[in-house]
Amino acid sequence: MATLSDSTARTGAEVRDSWVPMIVIALGQMLMSFNVAAIPVSMSGMVESFNTPPTTVGTAVVLYSLGVSGFIMLGAKLGQRFGSKVFFQTAAGLFLLAMVTIVLSPTAEIMLAGQGLAGFAGAALVPTLVVLIADHYRGKQQAEAVGWLGSARAIAGVLAFIIVGSVATWLSWRWAFGLLIVHSAVLLLLSFQLKPSRPKPDVKIDLIGVLLSSAAVICIIFGFNNLRTWGVLLARPAAPFDLVGVSPAPALIVVGVAILAAFVAWSHRQASAGKTPLIALEVVDSPREWMTVVALFAIVAMEGAINFSVPLYIQIVQGSPAFQTSIAMMPFMLTVFFTAILIVRLYKRFTPRQIATGAFLLVAAGTAWLATVVRNDWSVPPVIAGLIVVGLGQGALVTLLFNVLVTASPKELAGDVGALRGVTQNLAAAVGTAVVGAVLVGLLSTMIIGQLNQNPVITAELKDEVNLTNLNFMSDVQIKERLGATSATPDQLEEALRINAEARIRALKVGFLCLTGLALLSLFPCRWLPNYRPDEIPST
Repeated sequence: MATLSDSTARTGAEVRDSWVPMIVIALGQMLMSFNVAAIPVSMSGMVESFNTPPTTVGTAVVLYSLGVSGFIMLGAKLGQRFGSKVFFQTAAGLFLLAMVTIVLSPTAEIMLAGQGLAGFAGAALVPTLVVLIADHYRGKQQAEAVGWLGSARAIAGVLAFIIVGSVATWLSWRWAFGLLIVHSAVLLLLSFQLKPSRPKPDVKIDLIGVLLSSAAVICIIFGFNNLRTWGVLLARPAAPFDLVGVSPAPALIVVGVAILAAFVAWSHRQASAGKTPLIALEVVDSPREWMTVVALFAIVAMEGAINFSVPLYIQIVQGSPAFQTSIAMMPFMLTVFFTAILIVRLYKRFTPRQIATGAFLLVAAGTAWLATVVRNDWSVPPVIAGLIVVGLGQGALVTLLFNVLVTASPKELAGDVGALRGVTQNLAAAVGTAVVGAVLVGLLSTMIIGQLNQNPVITAELKDEVNLTNLNFMSDVQIKERLGATSATPDQLEEALRINAEARIRALKVGFLCLTGLALLSLFPCRWLPNYRPDEIPST
């Protein structure tokens, strides 16, 4: 594959630059990834601190992704205008402020606001990462740096599950996020080791493009995030309004997609008029780039779904501590990490199309296996084996698809490539987390209500005492506390615990089967990926 480097001729051995700037760049990527991975691990602590349902914690991921996805293209242009180094430092300072807000938050609403602020910082950080690599490295060393940037995300996930799981279990989830304050401060200090970047004050900002792109992302994310509370099709009582009885959530998604189409059309109009669009059309104007984006969206959405589902079940359903989540997720995270690094060794033997097809088949096989073998104990070998298989496909795809996007564009478009990658990954993470939450809770509610309607032990009077319109995932302890305030007899309590336990495990199994279907559907965009190896690329 080609690389981002300039096509200048080289003589003799290539001069290798210091890896210190790459360490700073990787720390920037790890800061954002660590934050996102820390949220599900801290789920039980946040639920207890704020007395809020676990889906509220999932909303924190959504709000962070909303800030990044909605304004990342603006961040890319501002980075070009003011210089990538200065913008990188500003973003690190803003992230530090966001982490302070989260650590000191007295309510869930302020914690969510802190994650939204972190999302704005991420919108500034993400597009500068690829630009900084292009500014500091050339040739083979640049290709290695791009690979490490892809694996830094997986490294952060592994460290987050280990460190945050331990700290959240034995101290508090606030101490875990306090570590990110230190991380942000160290990143800000080390950023002075980066080369000065030349600002380009002549770069114009397409304000209409900013409005269209941010509005599209906001509508899509809010629509997906409220499917559970507002209703997937018909409006529920919690919906702020209804459209002839229809939920506003799917309507918001449709509006968002329409605005996104308008943004693409507007960008083409700007380019035709000789003006600078918000994102360079060269990075999205071919079927290959579009299908790469679709495939990347699918795999990151599945990753977000798994990262939400597993901690949800371990911490809320089983009532295990956060450290247990770290242990259960470790095989998956380590497999993603090592595969992300080692997959580059296969680039000379197989084409991107072949690698992506095989990787999606691995994800499909792994999730189907998990749907079959998952039980109440996540430490059993069959479940660990399923997570490892999924991790093999996950790690291979994230690195491969990022590489396909990066290597298809020249150096001067590095910021636009970084913005496209950031929008795709963060939007996918938000949608994956929101959709899996809606699907699991919806399945849980349907199964519980279905069993209660046919159960002779649970009386109609007891059903009236329990609010069945707002069911969510609850541990056995929470079930006992909720029914303790009712007239439930010991037999009724035992029956309610049985129904809830069966519904929880069945909902999780169906959720994994849905991921299997998504992985198989993702084989379709793989047909548009490059079907040649590097030595088969015709020279120009």
